[in-house]
Amino acid sequence: MTATWPLSPSATLGSSVRGKGIEREIRAKLPLAARKCVTVEAGNLVLLMPETESDAFETASLTIFKSLEGIDELPVIPREVEDILTISSRERHKWIKDGRLRSIGTRTVKLRGRSKAVTFHVFDPRHIEDILDSDFPSVWREQDALDAAENRRRAAGKAARTRASKAQSKEKLPRQQDLDGWDAFDDEGLLR
Repeated sequence: MTATWPLSPSATLGSSVRGKGIEREIRAKLPLAARKCVTVEAGNLVLLMPETESDAFETASLTIFKSLEGIDELPVIPREVEDILTISSRERHKWIKDGRLRSIGTRTVKLRGRSKAVTFHVFDPRHIEDILDSDFPSVWREQDALDAAENRRRAAGKAARTRASKAQSKEKLPRQQDLDGWDAFDDEGLLR
């Protein structure tokens, strides 16, 4: 038995990673026996079960139908944001810190095989969609490149000033032979 539900573009935001995330969310709400029967294929959520399990199929179909009602508002997790906006994790961290990419909170999960829980930011799907529609990532990258060039120019100027001040201070110091009493100090053997 097969049942298919289309995933709207507003739910997946054009990302296969987001589609897999939706699949995981749906699977988490199903009984253990039905979890492996759900897949996302070509923008559709598919439930495929043997005909002998008709009661389980009906229950799973109803659960999936109810779960898909608010799926457009499901928070976007970091790896989905990176795929949707085609950004790196370094850019994501920087833009969160700068306030360009606004988090709606954090989520903490305990992953299998790990001793500690992992906490990460989650994002509003409408905010991510607005960023994608406005093409802000390319604008932000250009701004970051300009800022980095300015920082490099400023650092080069500071390094040049430091080198110049060190060169001037070396010229002002008298050489060792010009110091009074140097020969007596050296004869005492304190420099060995």
